Amino acid sequence: MLMKSEKTQPWKLRRRVLPQHTDHAGVMWHGAYVAWLEEARVEALAQVGLPYARISAAGLEMPVVRLEIHYRRALRHGELVELESWSLPCDGVRWPWFTVFASEAGDRVADAQVDLVLLDVMGSRRRVLRQPPEPLASALRQLQQGAEPRL
Repeated sequence: MLMKSEKTQPWKLRRRVLPQHTDHAGVMWHGAYVAWLEEARVEALAQVGLPYARISAAGLEMPVVRLEIHYRRALRHGELVELESWSLPCDGVRWPWFTVFASEAGDRVADAQVDLVLLDVMGSRRRVLRQPPEPLASALRQLQQGAEPRL
């Protein structure tokens, strides 16, 4: 698994574990982690001025081609969680993201890496793009520079 950059500020997303995120025992269901990972990426794109709806309207999609989650302890109903995400440099056609799930106390409860590829889905054929078009290329550069420090 790739590691985050210590030099950039992470993109942050705070969430509370709600009943719909949990199983019958009040433990967060594994699929909820995946949904939050996507939400963190989509929100980061919006923060750099590129809502995902604009990406889709341009005939582009970014499907997940690899997903790895390391669970350190279970999250439970009612807990506050902060996702800290880093957009890592592209590796060929793959765009990797590294995310840490941290409890309110600051302990790491899970970490994940998601690799995406950029597809042109206009017309009848889907094709992998080796270079993102503007303004997506600009947004990816901004994401890799990290979030602005919040005071």
